[in-house]
Amino acid sequence: MSDNRDDRQASATDLLEIERFIPYRLAVLSDWVSRSLANTYQARFGISIPEWRILANLAREEPLSAGELSERTNMDKPRVSRALQRMVRSQLIRRETDANDQRVAVIRMSDRGRALYEQIAPLALDWEQELLSGLTDDERRDLNRLLDRLREQIERIRDSR
Repeated sequence: MSDNRDDRQASATDLLEIERFIPYRLAVLSDWVSRSLANTYQARFGISIPEWRILANLAREEPLSAGELSERTNMDKPRVSRALQRMVRSQLIRRETDANDQRVAVIRMSDRGRALYEQIAPLALDWEQELLSGLTDDERRDLNRLLDRLREQIERIRDSR
């Protein structure tokens, strides 16, 4: 007699082709993209992926708290905290007490951090252009639209649980 659990497991194994499974493909692609872009700035400027993500977010809006940076960069709080400590030591950022809540520290880019960001940002944009150079303008628009729709769907799924 066959165990139903074994039958379900066998059919799931047969159905799930990991190399075609969209969550897996997106995760692997994201890692490749992030690491490849990091090659553009890590050796030359000595900053890590988390540090670059923090600088890029602070360039868009500051000040931000560590929690806000964690959320915006999609990195866990310990990883953000370690990156912030390195960035304070490197004088790329300044930690200040929030004027509205003395318990909260907010982070701002230092002049040195802003200068570094202004050197890296054009390189990152050039790298993005190279990445997307194999796509037509219509394909680029479609890619952006589809990524937005997937993000929205993930938010709906997350909010419903």
